Amino acid sequence: MTARMTNPAMALPGAMQALLKVSEAVTATGLSPELVELVNMRASQLNGCSTCLDGHWRMARKLGASDERLFAVGAWRHTPYFSDAERIALEMTEQLTRLSDEPDAVPDALWDAAADEFAADQLAALVLAIAQINLWNRLNHATRQQAGAWRP
Repeated sequence: MTARMTNPAMALPGAMQALLKVSEAVTATGLSPELVELVNMRASQLNGCSTCLDGHWRMARKLGASDERLFAVGAWRHTPYFSDAERIALEMTEQLTRLSDEPDAVPDALWDAAADEFAADQLAALVLAIAQINLWNRLNHATRQQAGAWRP
């Protein structure tokens, strides 16, 4: 597979900087960076984005994620490796990534559980982080970015 073009975020002046600002805003809330990487991995698994999956497991590992957690992200419901907050975030990731699977993409019970678990700014950051990884997945699919091509 050959990339069709440079990733649009890098091709358009100012786009990458704007996306990095969103990431900075998410980080500024104190939302766990490791949790964000697990969310990034799960959305990328669901979307089949090898480019993002290849990068985000590496970032999660650098942040201290164990092999068990990395290998089990796709089966998070059936493993003991995730906290309640992580389970809520991973469920939210699945709901917001698979919007057409349910008429009510984020049921009230899930939203309420997330609102109980996360401070308001962190919940906003979680929703933004999920939206952003879905954006990256779609950019990479459209332009056929290659897994590992970004690494030195």
